[in-house]
This record gives sequence, C-alpha cells and structure tokens, in this order.
Amino acid sequence: MTTADKGYAHPEALVSTEWVAAHLQDPMVRLIESNEDPLVYPSGHVPGAVQIDWTTDLNDQVRRDYISADAFAQLLSRLGIANDTTVVFYGDRNNWWACYSLWVFHLFGHTNVRIMDGGRLKWEKDGRPLTREVPAYPATTYALAGARHDAPHRAFREQVLTHMEAGGQLVDVRSPDEFTGAKLHMAEYPNEGALRGGHIPGARSVPWAKAVDPDDGTFKPAAELRALYQQEKGLDPSSETIAYCRIGERSSHTWFTLKYLLGFENVRNYDGSWTEWGNLVGVPVEKGPER
Repeated sequence: MTTADKGYAHPEALVSTEWVAAHLQDPMVRLIESNEDPLVYPSGHVPGAVQIDWTTDLNDQVRRDYISADAFAQLLSRLGIANDTTVVFYGDRNNWWACYSLWVFHLFGHTNVRIMDGGRLKWEKDGRPLTREVPAYPATTYALAGARHDAPHRAFREQVLTHMEAGGQLVDVRSPDEFTGAKLHMAEYPNEGALRGGHIPGARSVPWAKAVDPDDGTFKPAAELRALYQQEKGLDPSSETIAYCRIGERSSHTWFTLKYLLGFENVRNYDGSWTEWGNLVGVPVEKGPER
C-alpha cells in the first residue's frame, strides 16, 4: 500500500523512500536528518542529507525555549534552504526527532515540510545506500515573514491547566508505565528531572508507537489510526487537543499523526510535557490506569 492509498487527510505531508530516492538530485528539495544522538548522522546518512541537531541548532542554549527568528533564518541560510525549498525530514527511532524538527519549523512559518515515512529504518530495510559524505550547499538568504508564532502549534503550562480544568482533550503518548506513574521515564533512559510520576488528570493514554508499523516504522493506514484514536479512545477531530510526553519529542510524532494524517482541526504539542508538569508546585497529578 502506497502513502497515497492509506486514506490520510493530508497525504502530501508524507513522502515514501521511493519518492526520496527519485529526488536526491532535486535542487528544490532539502533532506534533513534529525536524531536524538547526533553521532548517528556521521556514521552514515541518506546521500545529500544535512543534519539538524535538535539540542544545539533548534534550542536556545540559555533559556528553556527555542531559538530566535533571526537564528532560525541563519540556520536555514547556512543549510542552503530558501523560502520555497521543500524540506523532507527523517531520523531514527521511528522519526520522533524528524517530527519534532518539523514541528519547530511550523513555529517559524516554514510549512513546506514533509516526513519520509519510516525514516532510516525503512530506508535501510529497502537496501538503499548510506554515505558518510557531508554535502555542502551554497548559502541562501532566508527571509522570515515575522517573529516566531507559537500559538497555533504549541501549548504552555498555564494553557494546559486551563484546558484540563475545562475537560479538554489531552493525549498522553508515553508508555503505559509512565502514564500510571510506575516509572518516571522511558526504559533505558535517564530521568530528566521529573519528581512525580503519573499523568495529567483526564488525559487518555495512547502510546505514540501504536501509530506505526513496528516492522518498518511507517505510519499505519488512516482507517487503523481512526479506530485507535477516535473509536477506541473517543477523540473528536473537531475538538481542541493537546498532546504531551516527557519533553515534547514523542508528542510531536502524535501531533503530526493527528494533524496531518487524521485531519484534527486544532491540535497542539505541550513541549514542556512531563519534565515540566511533574515538577510544578500545586498542579494536579493522577496515578494509575485510565478509568
């Protein structure tokens, strides 16, 4: 089944590995690899791809926030990306960080973006080549229309609290053990500072990995996604929805799934997520499974 045959609300947001292979020399397309571990890229990457390190390229190095609009424009200019360039993201671990980087691009208004379905996992399973050659592209002069615009895509803690108190839709995309409070973090990962375990009251537990085929990392067809999010969990595509995880990377994957594949009209990512909520004084926390 091709991407176009899966019934997505916005099939143009995904491209296949076949599409990428056919556009490796397209000057209007820029491939970006974004991983949790920046050492993965130099070990071998899709030919022509550049790297974005989410920790140093996208995040402010002093404040817990993203870079300024000017810094974003400088980054894209350095990578040879113009305002009309189609940017295709891919990465490891089923594209968490690819979706995260795509989400950050939305904050700055660069919405001509795609995800390579299945990421590195699918590319390698297809037997396609990797290279260690780092490409160099002529710098551009990237022009932003204005300042960073978080409101349509990003939720802050006060907004999450108001949304929760109003009974709004919240999706916790972490593992079941994180949701119940049995664990403070993912298995084999360090605790990133949360002092309390559990979940935001009223949140529905839908681990991000349920949206993908475990064999090759590609997204499941829309009918299966609707059965999961809408029929099983009762989420309404027309209602405001906020997704969260621990620091916003897994929830950006679910944000992409809900927004682009299922056509949810108003979905935001709470990037503070449990690392912030689990440390806040006075906010409510629930433990245990969904009731």
